[in-house]
Amino acid sequence: MKKFKVTVNGTAYEVEVEEMGGASAAAQTSAPAAIRPVSATPAVHPAAPAAVPEPAAAASESAASPVPPEPIPDDAVLVKAPMPGKISAVKMTSGTVTRGTVIVVLEAMKMQNDISATQDGELISVRVDVGDSVKTGDILAVIKP
Repeated sequence: MKKFKVTVNGTAYEVEVEEMGGASAAAQTSAPAAIRPVSATPAVHPAAPAAVPEPAAAASESAASPVPPEPIPDDAVLVKAPMPGKISAVKMTSGTVTRGTVIVVLEAMKMQNDISATQDGELISVRVDVGDSVKTGDILAVIKP
């Protein structure tokens, strides 16, 4: 017989298990193993973090109907998400940009990825906010050359 200590839902039990496996073990018969609690006190688990309530201003904004984005000019350059992720920072919202200027930071697979302007021009709109989840190919920003 082997003894094991097993914890189920925070309660520890001591279990005796008979090893079965050979011809001699098959010939032996015994009563079922006893299961008895080792401790009446359940194991202590760390408490789950409390949910952070959403600020009232943000709650009212999310309840309002979204404003449709402005139309994209025909000659505009679109900066698209290269991978799915979450926007962790918006570095610029408008102004003159040069190729390589960081516009937004995209968090994907626990890494921060700088998303830069692909061309010189005027940043006319950023179509994401901090905390937004994006898919591959979603438009992040619009640049007018």
